[in-house]
Amino acid sequence: MIIEVKKLSKKYKEQTAVHPLTFSINKGSCVAVLGPNGAGKTTTLQMLAGLLTPTSGRINFSHLSKGDMRSEIGFLPQHPSFFNWMTASEFLQLSGQLAHIRKNELHAKIDEVLNFVGLTSAKKKKIAGFSGGMRQRLGLAQAIIHEPKLLILDEPVSALDPQGRRDVLQLIQSLKGKMTILFSTHILHDAEQVCDDIFILKEGQLKWQGKLDDLQEEQHSINLKLTVERNVAQHLDHLSTINDYRIVDDTTAFIHIQHQTEGTQILSALLKNGAVVTHYELVKESLEDAYLKVMEL
Repeated sequence: MIIEVKKLSKKYKEQTAVHPLTFSINKGSCVAVLGPNGAGKTTTLQMLAGLLTPTSGRINFSHLSKGDMRSEIGFLPQHPSFFNWMTASEFLQLSGQLAHIRKNELHAKIDEVLNFVGLTSAKKKKIAGFSGGMRQRLGLAQAIIHEPKLLILDEPVSALDPQGRRDVLQLIQSLKGKMTILFSTHILHDAEQVCDDIFILKEGQLKWQGKLDDLQEEQHSINLKLTVERNVAQHLDHLSTINDYRIVDDTTAFIHIQHQTEGTQILSALLKNGAVVTHYELVKESLEDAYLKVMEL
């Protein structure tokens, strides 16, 4: 375990941005903080990064040096700022000096991280001429130049086009195993591509935590798509075991069931009652359906 958070909260006057949160993060894991805009993701990450003082609660760091843990944390804000008159190399020179990287090591380190994020050819180019994707990759380079044990990324791909999103997510994937990664996003697909575990926040409250596979399993449900020749509602009304279904039209309905065996029992009962069944299909809910269920709790 690298982080243990207990009853962490943040208030601004009378408004509570983050309600008491309790969770832990394992060393070497890649964790996504999911939730819509305004869920408290940025506030939570800034408290973990040491950039914002919590109102209450505590954050315990293990595997990090005693004292100021910020020296072993890399942070990329949602909207990173740069000195546009600098080149990429000059900006990383400044970042490395602020991170107290030894002068005789810094030049090689700059070349290494620029190569990793794919900006070697832009090394001497002014940041003012960088695209959004290039700026995000440069921001990632400054966050990892000092080889942090914990990397925190706030919405790292939210403002990028599809190509830029893919590039940055691939870079995050490449960093897995080298450091513990915590990143926020409001897009489930981003988390699904790279993370091991997720936290789901809504209105500053922790709604769910665990592995993605467990989310789908815990919120698991099956719908039975059923088509008969006619009067599907009438046929279903005669079955006392069914109380959760949706009529599509005169012939088709979706029936919510808990287990596949229920579908077989329903089919048998319909045939026994004289229904002419023309289509029978079990439709499992997607991961997105499971996520939306949690958000509605």
